Amino acid sequence: MIQRLKKLYIEDVRSELQDQFQYKNTHQIPELQKIVLNRGFSALGSTTNLTGKTSSNESSLQASFDELNILTGQQPIMTLAKNSIAGFKLREKMPIGMTVTLRGEKMYAFLDRLVNLALPRQRDFQGLKVESFDGHGNYTLGLQEQLLFPEINYDTIDQLRGMDISIVTTAQTNEEGFSLLRKLGLPFQENS
Repeated sequence: MIQRLKKLYIEDVRSELQDQFQYKNTHQIPELQKIVLNRGFSALGSTTNLTGKTSSNESSLQASFDELNILTGQQPIMTLAKNSIAGFKLREKMPIGMTVTLRGEKMYAFLDRLVNLALPRQRDFQGLKVESFDGHGNYTLGLQEQLLFPEINYDTIDQLRGMDISIVTTAQTNEEGFSLLRKLGLPFQENS
């Protein structure tokens, strides 16, 4: 089954972008490449036992793993520390975050839920800031809590955890990326 946003992109957005930027080749038209979700952990307060595993954050790690799995439909990948840093109470190979990369149908399904369900539930939401583009048409936003998504049950969470969401496009400039994401429904601030 083709996702609603993918169908919108194929039928309407591609032709609108080609008219707007006067592309000579259809391969120049920007499109979504992937969406990357990242969540970092604090190393402070965790203790390492003799087997090298963190004991106080096991339930927190599992809860984060389950939440990202529910939100994306994919298993997250654990990111581990490369070096030990005593000042941060960080040891080599200690878990410091999780990441999920979405492509294809899952990417469009997640973006649809983000735009139409999660972002409107944010308190005092005024729109996304245009300054979060990276200069090459990619956009990154941060969410402060996972409760914005209706898939997350309020009763099952032990603490609020945020995440960073990076939307990677094939656009060459911020203007092209902005136009693509706006036509796909991302609610940018009015002054943009």
